[in-house]
Amino acid sequence: MSFYDALHPGSEIDSYRIETVVARSGMASIYRAVDTRDNRIVALKIPHPDLEADPILFDRFRREAEIGQKLNHPMIMRVFDDESKSRVYMVMEWCNGRLLRQILTKEKISHERAIRIAIHVLEGLAYIHANGIIHRDLKPENIMVGENDQIKLIDFGIAGDSAAKRLTFTNITAALGTPDYISPEQVKGKRGDRRSDIYSLGVMLYEMLTGKTPFTGPSPLAVMNDRLINFPMPPSVADPTISPELQEVLYRALERDPSHRYPNAQEFAHDLAHLDQVGVANRLELTTWSKRKSQFSRKLMLYGGLAMIPVFLLLLMYLVAHWH
Repeated sequence: MSFYDALHPGSEIDSYRIETVVARSGMASIYRAVDTRDNRIVALKIPHPDLEADPILFDRFRREAEIGQKLNHPMIMRVFDDESKSRVYMVMEWCNGRLLRQILTKEKISHERAIRIAIHVLEGLAYIHANGIIHRDLKPENIMVGENDQIKLIDFGIAGDSAAKRLTFTNITAALGTPDYISPEQVKGKRGDRRSDIYSLGVMLYEMLTGKTPFTGPSPLAVMNDRLINFPMPPSVADPTISPELQEVLYRALERDPSHRYPNAQEFAHDLAHLDQVGVANRLELTTWSKRKSQFSRKLMLYGGLAMIPVFLLLLMYLVAHWH
């Protein structure tokens, strides 16, 4: 029996006594445990045995631990440095609450609560961005919501990954998980910057307000392609109670071109907190969003245009030859 298989309530790893398993994923399992040295409740993130055989995933796990140990903010889940560990695992702050995904699945979130949660997330983003860290994988599964809607950002496995390979359509879902929250520039293979985190939060805020994500499709590639060539349904169409000012904030966060987005978390948070000061633009996407394009239609138009070139040339030659 392997070390991992032997883990169960009551078993110990170094000075930590396992109480219960909290969650399992493809990379690791998370346990609630007690530090027997001071009876502090902690969370242990223990990688699966085959993780060490995959250098990319193992590096991601170690990077998450290294980044977490550097960050200390109320909106960030702490990762504690414990040199007494006999093997690779993470010792993390125990946080009471629910993942935002669990809330979205079971409840309808009011506009006020959605804005409150978003502002708290932006507080955390402002802190990590000021410390040179980009999360790059913001989604409801990586946000813990606690009492009074205080949040904790978790899972920094691909954050600040300056050495990572460029992402492509073939490996982006494996690297980032669900494609619903990935920025257009990340879809195109760029690493992204703090504006990529702004975009991902814009998608989550849209989802909290309307109950659906702004871009859809029958496959992950279709979803990613949709955000490159189409505009989302206006939030006020999905929910008529959304004000023009709040809708404008969403559009600014979801701009396809990063240079048109909110440049930082502070400006995004300011507008959410002061909607009465937000000017509403006369946006083309409000009237053209329903004209949906597809990658196939774009290729068809391109190939059709190329096919017509010889026809136009022949017609031009005929007109020239018969001009007199």
